[in-house]
Amino acid sequence: MRVLLIAHEYPLSPSPQSLRWMYLSRELAAQGAEVHVLTPEGMPGSGPRLAVPQGISVHRTFPGVVTGGVRLVSRLSALRKAKRGPGRGVTASEGEASGLASIAEASSVLNWKGRLIETISRVAARWWFPDARGEWRFFARQRLLSLLHAIDPHVVISSHEPATTLQLGMMAKTLGFPWLVDLGDPVLAEYTPRRWRRRSLRLERMTCERADAITVTTDGTRRLLVERHDVDAARVQVMTQGFDPAIGVDPCVAVFQPEFLELLFTGSFYAFRRPESLVDAVIAAPGVRLNIATSRVPASLEIRIAQHPDRIRLLGYLPHETVRALQRNADVLVNIANDNPEQVPGKVFEYLGAGRPILHLEAAAKDEAGLLIEAKRRGLRCAMDSSEIQVALAQLARLKHEGAFDAAFDLSEESVQEFSWTHIGRILGRRLALLVGGKCI
Repeated sequence: MRVLLIAHEYPLSPSPQSLRWMYLSRELAAQGAEVHVLTPEGMPGSGPRLAVPQGISVHRTFPGVVTGGVRLVSRLSALRKAKRGPGRGVTASEGEASGLASIAEASSVLNWKGRLIETISRVAARWWFPDARGEWRFFARQRLLSLLHAIDPHVVISSHEPATTLQLGMMAKTLGFPWLVDLGDPVLAEYTPRRWRRRSLRLERMTCERADAITVTTDGTRRLLVERHDVDAARVQVMTQGFDPAIGVDPCVAVFQPEFLELLFTGSFYAFRRPESLVDAVIAAPGVRLNIATSRVPASLEIRIAQHPDRIRLLGYLPHETVRALQRNADVLVNIANDNPEQVPGKVFEYLGAGRPILHLEAAAKDEAGLLIEAKRRGLRCAMDSSEIQVALAQLARLKHEGAFDAAFDLSEESVQEFSWTHIGRILGRRLALLVGGKCI
């Protein structure tokens, strides 16, 4: 089976949607599919990147004037830095692997680029739909037509976000190619700018009408699409985020210390994720240390981190495999719930695959991520309240001291196998086979 994936986010980009399709395309290729990916050229840089899976043919195009301009500035900066020679190294703090320190140094170099991209993107988003990434459509359109003619795919897949991939996929559908849409979120979501809400709803409706099949990551999104557009529920299938069962060589050593209850938070501090209660609880709990692997911490945490470096440790922005290794070695993994209680962050599924207890902090009693963790006996749910978090930390510290994690929780891979990318990839493969008339992958 020949598959053409249209994805704005794909390796080398380290975004969550890029991760999703890195794994799903890998699984399709492992099942024997010939997988092609249409995606924009990525940003250069020395920060963490994802590798393209073996056997995938990637067709990159010019991303657009805005992103292309930032890429040019980045390359010129990299050339100037290369001419100056290597900079001063970073000294690892006590108990920290030197590899983590060097990675944190590389990440800090990219900070100005991130700020530049954010500034330019905010301005461009006033004009491009759905945001600055929308300009890629004009440069990808001709390449898409060429690929459809050259590859003659049995099926075309659009990976949303952004909505640009839906507009491109609709072109392929108009030309007669079967079309599957993978919706990360509804096109019209709570964060959609007011100026684009009507257009987003119209595109979402057209997508639901024309797509041959739709996959979503949550039951809540499935219900929303069925109710909002009267979609046949059989056409919408839930394919959650997942975890990779493959375990490589652990690149981190001597990062965690046995005298601490070592907590680990990995991911992004979006505006709705307020970690102050967590940090205050950790500072107040003897023998507990919070490790944070992220690209940027909220300003509210900077003072706390500076005042308590022995209790709050910032590891920086790390490669995906390093993060996975840290997750497998930490005592407890911390997740902060999404604003929408029906959403289950992709990080939760990654945590499930790490085989460590999860401390889930939530603002709603019926938070889907918390209910999942509770149903799988994978950890503790706790309100985002400093005093309640302290109680949970005391319980977890006692369990560690007694060596009772395995007795208190089900940390087996078998209990969460349904969320492995291998399992989810098989579901996708069967769906595609049905879509193209039973053709085997």
